[in-house]
Amino acid sequence: MTTPSSLSGVQTGPRNLITDVDGIKVGQAEDVGACTGATVILPDAPVTAAVNVMGGAPGTRETDALDPSRLLGGVTDAVTLSGGSVYGLDTGSGVTAWLGARGRGFEIAGSDIRAPIVPGAILFDLSNGGSKDWGEEPPYRRLGAEAAEAASESFALGNAGAGYGARAGSIKGGTGSASLVSTGGLQIGALMAVNSYGSAVVPGTHAFWAAPFEREDEFGGVAPKGLAPDAEWLEGTKAGNPGLRQNTTIGIVATNADLTAAECNRVAVMAHDGLARALRPAHAPVDGDVIFVIATGAHALGDEMRVRHLSEIGTHAGDCVARAIARGVYEAETLGEMVGYRDAAK
Repeated sequence: MTTPSSLSGVQTGPRNLITDVDGIKVGQAEDVGACTGATVILPDAPVTAAVNVMGGAPGTRETDALDPSRLLGGVTDAVTLSGGSVYGLDTGSGVTAWLGARGRGFEIAGSDIRAPIVPGAILFDLSNGGSKDWGEEPPYRRLGAEAAEAASESFALGNAGAGYGARAGSIKGGTGSASLVSTGGLQIGALMAVNSYGSAVVPGTHAFWAAPFEREDEFGGVAPKGLAPDAEWLEGTKAGNPGLRQNTTIGIVATNADLTAAECNRVAVMAHDGLARALRPAHAPVDGDVIFVIATGAHALGDEMRVRHLSEIGTHAGDCVARAIARGVYEAETLGEMVGYRDAAK
């Protein structure tokens, strides 16, 4: 472990991706015909984890296992994000089998069998124009295994992984990521799959709601003339009459801090502020907004000023979430009837 140090002097990591947190890899896979995909966040070793659900219509898997009061006390081997609504929950099955075949997971006493812990969340992309005529074999178990096999420190944004068939308000959504690292060695990153009811863009402009948090023109550098709270907030959303469970922004924050499961949960709560900074409205009844937090434990915070450090980590996590959301929409390209941000801004 590194020694405790100040959390000041933060800047984007070398990749500006969640994989700027050492020991974290990301894999993605898509089914182009079905207009959907899956993303797996794969640590090199089991990590401390928590989850916070704020949306009114979530779809999740194995989240109860992350409760600090449960047997494993909030530890996970991987996290999945997927399209496909309820069908996409099977992404975790593919990742679980992939990990188990490689001897990774919770050790069963007196047995060579391993039981990988793989929580996950899904978004709704079933009405995006892709062919969902998959009968009794939805593609998500396969996509989960393919994503795990593809895991690396570099990965695509926009029309990739869980965000491949996503929509953000009235324009194309996508997968985004962002990071911050401190001069003292703290690392924080976020990955978000944006399929929101709310708009990521200020009505009547090409500026992102997340613009105040942008770094190095990572999503176009368009400054808002003003963030008017009385703007017609429904302008830019997909419709004033959304369908049940047909939206969701899901994602994950990773850090190298030595957080407990309870502390990861607090960071997850604070990280949801990033959704409110980047989307309007956020956490709507039709959204299934979910954020996981994982901590590798390599960076020691120490006991002195720990509460302050935790508060700073949560704030930086929220900023990374907001930036990742905007990057996901910015990088997304037009797909079918879903117009990409850069085409819409022409």
